[in-house]
Amino acid sequence: MTALTQPLARTAAEVYSVLADLERPCFVVAQGGVGATNDERVARSSGTVLAAVPPMTPERLGAPDFTRDHGVRLAYMAGAMANGIASPRLVAAMARAGYLASYGAASTVPGRVAEALQEIAREAPGAPFSCNLIHSPSELAMERSTVDLCLEHKVRCVEASAFLDLTPQIVRYRASGLSRERGVENRVIAKVSRAEVAERFIRPAPDSILRGLVEAGDITHEQAELARSVPVADDITAEADSGGHTDRRPLPVLLPELLRLRDSLQSALGYAKQVRVGAAGGIGTPSAAFAAFAMGAAYVVTGSVNQSTVESGQSPAVKRLLATADVTDCEMAPSSDMFELGVDVQVLKRGTMFVGRAKKLFDLYRRHDGIDSIPPRDRAELEQKVFRRPLEDVWADTVEYFSARDPEQVARAEGNEKRRMALIFRWYLGLSSRWSMSGDPERAADYQVWCGPAMGAFNSWAAGTFLAPVENRAVADVAAQLMRGAAFAARVSALTGAGVRLPAACTTYRPAP
Repeated sequence: MTALTQPLARTAAEVYSVLADLERPCFVVAQGGVGATNDERVARSSGTVLAAVPPMTPERLGAPDFTRDHGVRLAYMAGAMANGIASPRLVAAMARAGYLASYGAASTVPGRVAEALQEIAREAPGAPFSCNLIHSPSELAMERSTVDLCLEHKVRCVEASAFLDLTPQIVRYRASGLSRERGVENRVIAKVSRAEVAERFIRPAPDSILRGLVEAGDITHEQAELARSVPVADDITAEADSGGHTDRRPLPVLLPELLRLRDSLQSALGYAKQVRVGAAGGIGTPSAAFAAFAMGAAYVVTGSVNQSTVESGQSPAVKRLLATADVTDCEMAPSSDMFELGVDVQVLKRGTMFVGRAKKLFDLYRRHDGIDSIPPRDRAELEQKVFRRPLEDVWADTVEYFSARDPEQVARAEGNEKRRMALIFRWYLGLSSRWSMSGDPERAADYQVWCGPAMGAFNSWAAGTFLAPVENRAVADVAAQLMRGAAFAARVSALTGAGVRLPAACTTYRPAP
C-alpha cells in the first residue's frame, strides 16, 4: 500500500496553502476541528469529509467564448487609458502574456496613434490587442481618423467608450469587417454605464447610418446588409465606478440591469450568438473580480490599477502618488473632451489642486458669455495661478494646436466668444493630464490623474507584498495575481456555500511572486 504523501493541514497557514493550490482538488475534513488536504486518500483516511471542490484555475472564470473569440488565455482585459497611458509597451506586455489590452488612443494625435499600433504589432507579433475609440462630439475628425488607422493597420478589436449614441464611425468600423466568407472580423467592445446606450450597441446598426455609409462609399451594399442582422458590439462592458468618464454607478446594480436587457433583446432578436456582458469599475482586488464573475460577468476589465504599473505611460512621480492613494482619494471634475456638455471625469484628488481649479473654470464658463465678461479679479487669478500666462497667449497656442489637429474647432469659435472661452479653458484641462504624464515638477499642483477607488483598494490589498512597490508592478503580474486571487475567492465561496467555516486568516488571497 502506498504511503500517504501529505499530512492533514490544520493551522491557518497550512489550510491556506491547500486552498491556494488551485490546480488540485481541495477536501475539507472534520477531525477535532477543520482540516484540509489536496489528497483524496488523506481526506478519507483522516475523518469525515465535510466538502470537496475540484481544481479551480483562473481559466475557469468568465465566458469561454470570450477567450476563444478574442484569442486570449483568460477572461480579463486591461482597458484603455487616454493619452497613451495604456501605452504600446503595456498593451504589448499583456498581449505576449495572453491577455487582451486596449491602447489608449483617446486625445492622441493620429501620427502617434499610427506609430503606437505599429509598435504593438512589432513587439507582440500576431498577438491580439484592442485600440480605444472614444466618442468625441467636439472633435469628430479625431473619431474618424482613429477608425481609419484601425482599418489600415488591421486592428481587429476596438474598445468604444464614452458614447452617448451610435455614430457613423463606430458603425463603419463594425460593418467594414463583415463578409459572407470570413464572418465577423472587426470586433467591438462597448464600455457603457446606461441601459439605453447598451441597447443601441446590442441591436443592429440603424438603417439611416448604414445608408449614409453606403452612399459615402465607406462600406459596401453587402456589408450594410450583413450589418442589419448582427449586433453592433460583440461585448458590452458595464462600466461602474471607474476612473475617467464614469456615472459612478454601483456594479451590483448596473451589471444585473445590463444582463437582463441583453437577455430580453436576445429573446426578441434571436441572434445565433448572444452579446456578452463584462464588468469594469472598482475591479482592483481579487474579491471584486470574483464578485463580478459571480454576478454573471463574462469578463472583467481593469483600468486604474494598471496606471501605476511599470509599463504604463504615466510618469514615475504620478505612479508613486497613485501607490499612496486610498479608496476615498478620488473626486469628479470637468472633462476636457466634453467640457461644454458639463460632463465630469473621476480623478485623483490627493497631492493635486486640479479638481478645485477645473471646477472653477466650469463655473466661470457657465456664468459668463466670454473671456471679456469675466471680472478682472477672476481673470487675474486665472492668469497668475492657473494658466500662468496671459489668456491671449493661451488662445494663440490653442489656435496653433487645433489648426494642426482639427481646424474646424477654431472655425466654430470665430464670432462665438462662448466657444472661444471653452477652447481656452480646455487648454488647461487638456494639458493637465500631459503635465502628469511628463511628471513636470513645475505643474505638480495641476496634475490631472484619471483614477477610481479601485486604486486605493488595490494598494490596501497589495500592502506588505511584492506588489507594494511600484517598480514591482508589472502589468501582466498584476493581472495574473488578480485572476489567481479571484479563483481562490471562488474556491472559498464554494466551500462556504457547502457549510464549511474556514479560519478567517486563510480566506483572503495574498499576492505571491
